[in-house]
Amino acid sequence: MTRNPPAVLVLQDGEVFEGEAIGALRAGDVAVAAGECVFNTALSGYQEIVTDPSYAGQVITFTYPHIGNYGVNDDDFESRRPFCAGVVVRDLEATPSNWRSERSLDDLLVHHGVAGITGIDTRRLTRHLREHGAVPGAFGTDEAAVRRAAATARPTDGVDLVATVTTPASYTVGDDGAPFQVVAYDFGVKRTILRHLVGSGCRVTVVPASTPAEQVLASGPDGVFLSNGPGDPSAVAGAAANVGALVGEVPVFGICLGHQILGLALGAGTIKLGFGHHGANHPVRHVATGRVEITSQNHNYAVDPESLTAAGRDIELTHVNLNDGVVEGFRVLDAPAFGVQHHPEAGPGPHDARYLFDEFTDLMAEGQPVRGE
Repeated sequence: MTRNPPAVLVLQDGEVFEGEAIGALRAGDVAVAAGECVFNTALSGYQEIVTDPSYAGQVITFTYPHIGNYGVNDDDFESRRPFCAGVVVRDLEATPSNWRSERSLDDLLVHHGVAGITGIDTRRLTRHLREHGAVPGAFGTDEAAVRRAAATARPTDGVDLVATVTTPASYTVGDDGAPFQVVAYDFGVKRTILRHLVGSGCRVTVVPASTPAEQVLASGPDGVFLSNGPGDPSAVAGAAANVGALVGEVPVFGICLGHQILGLALGAGTIKLGFGHHGANHPVRHVATGRVEITSQNHNYAVDPESLTAAGRDIELTHVNLNDGVVEGFRVLDAPAFGVQHHPEAGPGPHDARYLFDEFTDLMAEGQPVRGE
């Protein structure tokens, strides 16, 4: 078996990790990959993770050591292509085995121009990121070029990454006769979320992130959905202002970045977490019942709890992260609007929070007659 070319990962703070090139780096299509390095603790679902637009600008480190064992397929894509800056694994399986497999993860990376590095001591890398936070870095086969790229690699702070992943034009999914007509802002929406909305009885019109609120309201939707997406919510041009104009006019539901933008629209602020939440096993407490839900998460920013309570709106905290107390959900008491930081669509992950899609349709049903009745 031919050995992959040697490669090196260099963090901006000087840490160095040796490995081998995979994906577009091995194929020679990419010379150096750079981005903000984060780690994901999920045990499976690597294809959904790699193709999640929320990873734009970031290099994904998988803490689970054996990646690629069941291959990839066309059904499990979460977006039209991967937007992540690169992939880091301990051991990449070259020969996948699963009845759903159509090709290898390495094939996917090569086809979509995504660089990767394997053979890395991901335990040491993860410990470093936990201690020092999400650190920019770079990797490639030419160490001198990698060091230059690492020195200038950018974090996600202040960068409008949504503009790089949002749809260029509106499109619609779901049946024409569906009970609810929903407009979804595409800040980096995952296909699994759209499937859940459709499965809850929605016909969803997905619109670009910059779509004016007036245009959305003119279409007469029963509700508006604010999607997940990458990076700093305060950097998404015009998003908070548009959402602010929607709150009180139509039921609003936000997930992850959409939840953060809803917070900004209500007058709250956001903060950047040290190393973020990326994985499929994060415990969240449902405040009203005390129930603990295991959730899927992928974010580096969160709503500032102090600013949320001081925002001047009647807001109720609905969910709290049990690991570190991060705001995981809130609802507006004087308007039909709510959001959650975690991912109830679970792509990948557990299904404990799937009920939130029904809460959105219940909110729309309360606001006006259901279409078709």
